[in-house]
Amino acid sequence: MSELFPLSCVVQNYAWGKIGLESEVAKLLTSNDPLAQIDPDKPYAELWMGTHPRGDAVILDNRIPQRTLGQWIADNPGCLGSKVKETFQGQLPFLFKVLSVNTALSIQAHPNKELAGKLHAQFPEHYPDANHKPEMAIALTPFQGMCGFRPVEEIVAFLQKVPEFRALIGNVAAEQLERSVCDDPRGVSAALRVCFTRMMKSEKKVFVDQLNMLVKRISQEAAEGKDASESSGKLLLQLHSQFPGDIGCFAIYFLNLVMLQPGEAMFLGANEPHAYLYGDCIECMACSDNTVRAGLTPKFIDVLTLCEMLNYTPAPSSAKVFAPTQSRLDPCLYLYDPPIPDFTVMKIEIPSSIKLYLISAVDSASILLVIQGTAVATSTAAVSEMTLRRGSVLFISANESISLHLSSPDGMLLFRACCLL
Repeated sequence: MSELFPLSCVVQNYAWGKIGLESEVAKLLTSNDPLAQIDPDKPYAELWMGTHPRGDAVILDNRIPQRTLGQWIADNPGCLGSKVKETFQGQLPFLFKVLSVNTALSIQAHPNKELAGKLHAQFPEHYPDANHKPEMAIALTPFQGMCGFRPVEEIVAFLQKVPEFRALIGNVAAEQLERSVCDDPRGVSAALRVCFTRMMKSEKKVFVDQLNMLVKRISQEAAEGKDASESSGKLLLQLHSQFPGDIGCFAIYFLNLVMLQPGEAMFLGANEPHAYLYGDCIECMACSDNTVRAGLTPKFIDVLTLCEMLNYTPAPSSAKVFAPTQSRLDPCLYLYDPPIPDFTVMKIEIPSSIKLYLISAVDSASILLVIQGTAVATSTAAVSEMTLRRGSVLFISANESISLHLSSPDGMLLFRACCLL
């Protein structure tokens, strides 16, 4: 049985993706395959590395008849590792991705397993499976997103400085939130829920009128050279240009703006409101398609479910940055290990001074992506060797280690997704 083989992975050309070779997804494709045809006018949004039915990777190995990774794992479930095989019923539990975001993805959250089961049973056309969908984004380039509710003092400041926002929430709800800051810290989450729900459920004509007034005012202030930072004017105009008349534009006053530098991450657990805005990232998630959306999207929105399910605990944006831990045994290895069993991501940063590097075995199937550098890879079984370069994607069976013979003057950068139970 082959323990290690390269993959050809599925590209998703969603409209929000970066165009042509501006996209990290497209760059990785051409780096790995110089004959790859990239359409300069087409968005290259996502690269899917895994076994999801809508994007099952194809195995590139002459010893294995042309087939998908999902089919091969079904025939060779031992490759998952004993614990993973048992816990996840013989399925690869994660989907590994590269995202290249040009325009905002919807304001959304993902249900926990209990809610996912209910939604799938009631509305299978909108919620296609019964699984939860925790996910993590690791920046490859400077990456902009929104995540979690801001500290309530920041939301109150916007209510006082942005009259159009206050008009949408209404004085009664706004004053309840303002009072909770001083008088009733335990009531903050309840007051926040009331305010956010009031906004999301406001009548379309009402919020479009307020949004148009706000955009007009901020545009005038920008033309006069005034500082629009107190009203997050630049971000508002950016989102309004992409989704004119969308209620999601007002969400910037509730949600943290998170700016990630390369290597920094966000972990998005169940019920965490978020939206990706711009940049390129590695993403890993449980293998699910369940997303509850409520703005900045032409897709199906489910405001009622979203407002009911959200975690209304405010926290500063700094609390949303998920830090990796450096391995004590291997200084090249950084571990992004979120508080869920479905996946862990490793960043492997090998300096140019190291010419031979061992990728250690783990008791889990894993997928390896090369972001930078070249090497010849050999498995411990030494069945064959293969050249890895930027854009290469490799499947590694459980308990299989790999030797990398580096040939790059700049070292290597790799990401590896696995399941460490």
